[in-house]
Amino acid sequence: MTESEAVQQAVRRYAQLQPELRRVTDEFVAMVTAMLDDAGINYVSVTGRAKSIASFAGKASQTQDGKAAYSDPLTEITDQIGVRVVTYLQGDVAAVADLLSGEFSVLDDRDLGQETAKEGRFGYSSRHLLVTLDDEDGDPAYAHLRGRSASVQVRTILQHAWAEFEHDVRYKGSVPAEDVSDLDRRFTLAAGLLELADREFTAIRDRLQAGAADQGNVAADDDPRISGTDLAAFLSAHFKEAGWSRTDHYSWISGLLLELGITSLDELGGLLGTIDVDGINERMDYKYPAGAVRRLDDALLAVFGPRYIGLHSNSHRVESLTARLDKVRATSS
Repeated sequence: MTESEAVQQAVRRYAQLQPELRRVTDEFVAMVTAMLDDAGINYVSVTGRAKSIASFAGKASQTQDGKAAYSDPLTEITDQIGVRVVTYLQGDVAAVADLLSGEFSVLDDRDLGQETAKEGRFGYSSRHLLVTLDDEDGDPAYAHLRGRSASVQVRTILQHAWAEFEHDVRYKGSVPAEDVSDLDRRFTLAAGLLELADREFTAIRDRLQAGAADQGNVAADDDPRISGTDLAAFLSAHFKEAGWSRTDHYSWISGLLLELGITSLDELGGLLGTIDVDGINERMDYKYPAGAVRRLDDALLAVFGPRYIGLHSNSHRVESLTARLDKVRATSS
C-alpha cells in the first residue's frame, strides 16, 4: 500500500469514527466543566470540538523530509478530541492546569507562551495539555472514557482573542506579500500589549482582594439571601489565598446558606470563626488553588455533614459530597 493509499484509508476510517468522537468530545467538555465547578475555579467558558474530517485529512497528509509525517494517523494524531478552557487571568490558567494534572494522566504539557518568551518574542500564548482518563478511582459515570485522550487548550480571554483573530487573518490568505512583515510586526506588538493587559488585570484582582481583606465584613441588605457581591467580598477577606470563583457560584452557594438558615454575613462570620478552616485546607490537600466558593463549600460540609449533603440544592452532587465528607470531618473533629 502506498503512503497516499494509507492516508486515504485512515481518512475513511476517521470519517466512520467521527460521530462517536463528537459524542465523546461532549462528554469530555461536561467532565472538565464539572471538575472546574467542583474546584470553584473561575473560568469564562469550556468548549470542545471533534477534529473535522477535512482537518484530519490535511494533517494526515503532511510530509517531513519527503516522507509521511504520520505512519499511523489514527493513533498519532492526538488532537482528534479537543477541549478549550478560557479563563480571565493568567493565574487561573495555572490553576486549571494543576486541576487537570490531578484528575487526569498528563501525556504532554506545553506552555507555548513560556516557549515564546524564552525565545525573546511575543506571540501565541496558550497552555496545551494532552490528557487521558485511566484512574480506576475516577467518577464511575465516566468509566467508559478510560483510555481516551483529549487535547486541552487553556488560555486567558485576551490570549484567546489574539489567537482567534490571528488565525482568522492568516488562514484567509488575503494579506498581500508586501504587507506580511508589517502584519507580523503588528501582531507582535498586539501580543505584547495583551500580555501587559493580562498583568494589569491580575494586579487589579489582587488589589481588590487586598481591599476586601482590609474592609472586613460587608453589610448585608434586606434580601433574605446574602448577595453574591457581598459574599464575594467577604470570602476574599476570609480566604485570602483563595482565587475568585465564577460569579454565578457565589449566588448558588448563597442559596445553600439560605437553606441552612444563614442570612447574614455576621452569622456566616460567626460560624466560620468556630471552624479550623486552615486545617480543612491542609486535610483536603488540594492539587490546585481551590476557589473561595469551594473553600466555603468544604467548611459547610465539615460543620453540617449529612444535613448539608441533603439540602435540595445539593441533590445533583450527593455522591461527590459524601466522598468528601470523611476528609473534612477528620479535620473538624
